[in-house]
Amino acid sequence: MNLEEKRLAVTRRLVGEVADKLGADLSLELWNGEVLPLGPHARDDIRFVLRSPEAIRRMLTRPRLMTLFELYAEQEVDIVGGSPLQAAARWNHSKALATGRSFPKMKLLGFATPFLFGRMAKAAPLPSFDGSVPMHYAKGRDDKELIQFHYDVSNEFYQLFLDPEMVYSAAYFPSPEASLEDAQRTKLDRICQKLQLKPGDRLLDIGCGWGGLVCHAARHYGVTAYGVTLAQRQLEFCQAKIEREGLGDKVKVELRDYRNIEPSGQFDAVAQIEMFEHVGLKNHDRHFIHMRDLMTPDGRYLHQASVRRALFDMSKFGRETAYMRVIRRYIFPGGEMDHIGMTATNLERHGFEIHDIEPMRMHFYLTLKRWVDNLWANRERARAMVGWERTRLWLLYLSMCCISFQRGGINVFQTVATRRIHGPSILPLRRAEWFQEV
Repeated sequence: MNLEEKRLAVTRRLVGEVADKLGADLSLELWNGEVLPLGPHARDDIRFVLRSPEAIRRMLTRPRLMTLFELYAEQEVDIVGGSPLQAAARWNHSKALATGRSFPKMKLLGFATPFLFGRMAKAAPLPSFDGSVPMHYAKGRDDKELIQFHYDVSNEFYQLFLDPEMVYSAAYFPSPEASLEDAQRTKLDRICQKLQLKPGDRLLDIGCGWGGLVCHAARHYGVTAYGVTLAQRQLEFCQAKIEREGLGDKVKVELRDYRNIEPSGQFDAVAQIEMFEHVGLKNHDRHFIHMRDLMTPDGRYLHQASVRRALFDMSKFGRETAYMRVIRRYIFPGGEMDHIGMTATNLERHGFEIHDIEPMRMHFYLTLKRWVDNLWANRERARAMVGWERTRLWLLYLSMCCISFQRGGINVFQTVATRRIHGPSILPLRRAEWFQEV
């Protein structure tokens, strides 16, 4: 038996063991064209494809989520017949994790032996963030560099999967069948109404993205809106949009770190919509203190952020997970998520009164599903814009996030707070009174 035959024989045995435990409804195509089922009744319309023995070698010698991401980006591993999200729907995620953890290391080494001989191909470098990231702002953390790695890919790339207003955060679906455009518009209205915006109010949007909220609030609620971003491409998009919609007297957006805004209590309302994940756990105190000092005495604050689940042993909460390691290297350098208890505690510690905490987990699942479907449908255009490697990394990233929200590993909450006062609350008595038809 020559080396190639040994590799194929070992791969068949390995796949057979995996299939018995995984019980998935999809198949695996080997580099020689042979198709192996990954479950007892698996179909082959959606298949993982191993383009060369190199994929097996790397997965066996480095059995990590990072390896799978890199192999897919490099096209050593492919998915045919559907998107990564459609493929993921064909197996039980918890069972897949258990299957991977159940293999003894020595057994994996035995499977790997035939793949350790011969010349190993060297992969081309992927678009990654390889710099060091100080965790504390006071110790040299450069958020502008981190933000621009994520957002300055190109505006045109984000337009391939976002809604027309370019809102890059969890939408709010009035029904599961609602379009992404309607769901994002509903979300923007809910933010404005939770903040009790009215004509003449001064709104600050921290990390304003492509200007969806500031323009919506000025157009429909009569506020004067100020947005800040650290992404040059976003700034250019916002400025063109403000001019196009004739909102120059109502909306202003600047390339500026929000921590450099003078804390003079000038804003009636402050919104932070999913930029908090960029801040870093060690910078939360500074964030909330600054939010409070930016607001008028009767100011309102809306905090929308994705969070992890709290752990029974919270001493382990700050440890980097396999998911976080991948995301920080290829998508979101410096990103960290707290848990909702930490958010609420820090708001109260720093002089806020909390009025409402609304979970939006399944809304984000539906949002991400539409983003993945859109990017998958436009993958060839994305490839022409940013390269095949980055397109595939983003497809896996968005799919992984979608699955995490569906399973409940990650959640997202909208929290409404005001500066703490002595006396009656400044918000309406009943939550239903916050909302109105517009």
